[in-house]
Amino acid sequence: MTKEIDLQLSELANGAIQEKLNGELEKVFANIHDPNTSATAKRGVTIKLEFKPDENRQVVTVSSDFAVKVAPVEGVSTTVLTGKDIATGKVEAHELKSAVPGQTYIDPDDGQVKTDVGVPVDVVEKEMQKNQQVIDLQKKRG
Repeated sequence: MTKEIDLQLSELANGAIQEKLNGELEKVFANIHDPNTSATAKRGVTIKLEFKPDENRQVVTVSSDFAVKVAPVEGVSTTVLTGKDIATGKVEAHELKSAVPGQTYIDPDDGQVKTDVGVPVDVVEKEMQKNQQVIDLQKKRG
């Protein structure tokens, strides 16, 4: 037996440890390029090698474990408008699509003018006309 230690990480377990390391590195670099994570957050791979010798101290079983630390996906927020429908009394909630409650906006996807919650204004106007009762004051009572 030689006095020098000749263990190459890339050759241990017929290259399986290096293969697992490469797989973990792929996860790290995919996380780095994920636009939903912080660009500057630190990432890491920890390799744990555990050595278990036999009773004669001549045969050693080497086990490996990997731990990957990646940046978490950043959360997003939005604004929701909520209230009760006057006619039905039911609670409603809709995402605010315009910058300000009550403000209409032009939807960049289809160019339509929409309400603050994304409903086309012409649809709202038609619905209002349908529900409106016009009182004819000229009509004689009979």
